Amino acid sequence: MARQMILGMHLGNGHGALPHAWRMPGTDPRAYTSFDAKVRQAQTAERGKFQFLFLPDGPAAVSGDLDHEPSGFNLDVMMTLAAVASGTERIGMVATGSTTFNEAFNLARQFKALDIMSHGRAGWNAVTSASPDVAANYGKRIPSSANRYSRAHEMIQIVQALWGSWGEEAWVADPDTGKYAHADKIAPVNLGGEHVASRGPLYIPPSEQGQPVVFHAGGPSPNALSIAGRYASGFIAGAFSIEDAREQRAAFRRAAELAGRDPDEIKFFPGVITSIAQDRRAALDRRIAFSGPALDQRAMYLQQMLGIRIDPTQLDKPLSPRQLGAARSSGGDPRSTRALEIARQGWSVRDILAHGVIDYQPVVAGTVTEVADHMQEWFEAEAADGFWVIPDIYHDGLDAFVDGVVPILQERGLFHHEYDGTTLRDHLAVPAQYGIDPRILSVTDGA
Repeated sequence: MARQMILGMHLGNGHGALPHAWRMPGTDPRAYTSFDAKVRQAQTAERGKFQFLFLPDGPAAVSGDLDHEPSGFNLDVMMTLAAVASGTERIGMVATGSTTFNEAFNLARQFKALDIMSHGRAGWNAVTSASPDVAANYGKRIPSSANRYSRAHEMIQIVQALWGSWGEEAWVADPDTGKYAHADKIAPVNLGGEHVASRGPLYIPPSEQGQPVVFHAGGPSPNALSIAGRYASGFIAGAFSIEDAREQRAAFRRAAELAGRDPDEIKFFPGVITSIAQDRRAALDRRIAFSGPALDQRAMYLQQMLGIRIDPTQLDKPLSPRQLGAARSSGGDPRSTRALEIARQGWSVRDILAHGVIDYQPVVAGTVTEVADHMQEWFEAEAADGFWVIPDIYHDGLDAFVDGVVPILQERGLFHHEYDGTTLRDHLAVPAQYGIDPRILSVTDGA
């Protein structure tokens, strides 16, 4: 069977990627606090046969322009997914949980409970926390990078050990024989390292997929390669060009192979922000209308990125020939090459910004065909195993993707028509697992 892409959907604040998405006519301006809204969005993604939802988390102090826009995060990722689990049947659910400011037993219990109640659809995006704002909320300071990642290795292995403290055949629940469980197949883990430890066992039996799937997110740093290569079945990436994404994907596949795993066991997912309309002009106008003042404020960064001066009173005009002649892409910002490319096409400064050249993921603003073309180009270049999709406005942008982009990908043979399995491991085509991967050294062996 030909290789097909895997799709995840960003399930964020209930509104979308644009700061003023909450103001779109017809949307619920209070969707930020509505679990019902998140369930409806998850159901739409499931209708589109997305393989998973992705919920980032950042327990930092409130940031951004709260006078005019909501926070970018969910109220609580685990409570949100508990609601989503009861309203969906097939789609996987991946939530972020910090290895820096949590205890292994708590994370193991939360994710395993979600895995049980969703019948094997849970995934844990295991990441460290590096923000002083996050540390301040826990009354602590950010540990050194070495300590954070050393703790992360210990956390992941102890969590996995706790998940496996019930053996594969431990749970019987047979009313005829009166046998509920095989107690001899349930054992403490008694595992610890320099930073964390747990006696166990966890009191939750295996799910239909055995245990949750581990994800990791970030850039291709040595620490990320070490974590993802050893444990992750999915990597949530940030890449701004096919070349960058292809190099990153190859690096993570090599890291998995060096850890003794099959490189096909780790799937690489760059992001894509979609703004879908009948043509490029309409899509840009949509982004301008719902970006608020943040869009114009980015002109100052654009001039630094291109190494030229931009007059803030002239944002509706293209860059002059003199400006274009002086403009250079910045070696320190991978987005600058795309910004210069768009500028040379003759768009106004405001339109250049509306193309998303300073967004945190690549933006495709245009028709459903343009979105599908972008995804196909990256996928066939082996720069992605799939994507995590971030709609600009959930209210209509998610339906536009499901009803417009998905059928094109299916017609081109790039995306499945139906779910082949019921669990997240089925959707990712990764093997079942019970406890620590036996191919990986445990924390007591010097991981």
